[in-house]
Amino acid sequence: MSKRAVVAGVIWVVLTVLAFGVDPILGACVLVFGGIGVAVVALAGSYDQHPDFEARELARARRRAVKRERHLEKNKDAIAADRARYAAHQAKLAAKKAAAEREAAERPSDRSAS
Repeated sequence: MSKRAVVAGVIWVVLTVLAFGVDPILGACVLVFGGIGVAVVALAGSYDQHPDFEARELARARRRAVKRERHLEKNKDAIAADRARYAAHQAKLAAKKAAAEREAAERPSDRSAS
């Protein structure tokens, strides 16, 4: 716990005791809001010790890269089969398109009849 939080806690206790001596309602307010203030001071003391957004994202990216490499290594046969199947599908589509274009070129045009 930081020195700042301890000082804030001591001041809060002293002010709470004095406020309860004057009026119980005022003492309750000082107790509640002072407690919140001391909690904020205690939490703000360690704010700079946490990694920033970029450092957290870099660590996450490294973990994702390791996971991705592990996945690729584990499933390399299935991935190769999928790629081969996709290439065959694309070749079939290209052949179908070429056949359709040849057929359209061989067919007489209906536009000259009008």
